[in-house]
Amino acid sequence: MYQCLRGGKLPKKSGYRSALIVGALLLLCTGCSKDSAPEIKRLEPILYLQVPTIECPVDKDQDGISDLEDIVAGGKEEVRKRPRYRDAYYAGGYPPENEGVCTDVIWRALHHAGYDLKAMIDEDIRQNTSLYPRVDEGRDANIDFRRVQNLKVFFQRHGQELTTEVIANDVDNLSQWQPGDIVTFALPHEHIAIISDRRRPDGIPFILHNGGPVASEEDRLLSWPSPITGHYRFPKFDGALMETAG
Repeated sequence: MYQCLRGGKLPKKSGYRSALIVGALLLLCTGCSKDSAPEIKRLEPILYLQVPTIECPVDKDQDGISDLEDIVAGGKEEVRKRPRYRDAYYAGGYPPENEGVCTDVIWRALHHAGYDLKAMIDEDIRQNTSLYPRVDEGRDANIDFRRVQNLKVFFQRHGQELTTEVIANDVDNLSQWQPGDIVTFALPHEHIAIISDRRRPDGIPFILHNGGPVASEEDRLLSWPSPITGHYRFPKFDGALMETAG
């Protein structure tokens, strides 16, 4: 047997060994019958909760794609590029494309939709410095737009503030969680992410984020180690629910 494994050929043995092999094969074959055949179980299809999408009437960059769709596409582009998580300070504010943190997913996704989030936050901080808790030592355009608390204040002021409750299998609740929405999480694991267009069978959406080691699309909305503190839709608009998502 050892020689067979090593050489790839059966060794020449006596007729007794051959008879044993043939007998074993016959026993195996006679043991196989209709009644002893393994049961084949039918795989049932996974049923997904049908959650309607919302119609976004805004198209900032006029590319024929709504802002919310553009934001999701921008977030997925980050996931495709897989920038590694690196928390650092950069002169000029912007990290290289292959690096970033959770807040970099946000401004890059909004840039994909035609928005300059850095410029908007810098201007809002300049005019309303006291409203921004992370600017207590003076404004710094190199980092202000990359702080979760500053983004939270900006979206509270200029976006639509929505529910922070997430209820599985509840269409009314989950319809409020739309692809392209922004969600923030509390300390000690302070975080920010984009709601994806991908959902679990129970309707809970995935998130597009960078929580390390690289940007990813994950089922972490309810399993992130800190609770949800904010849920926003930017830009602010009145939208109607569209056809049910498949």
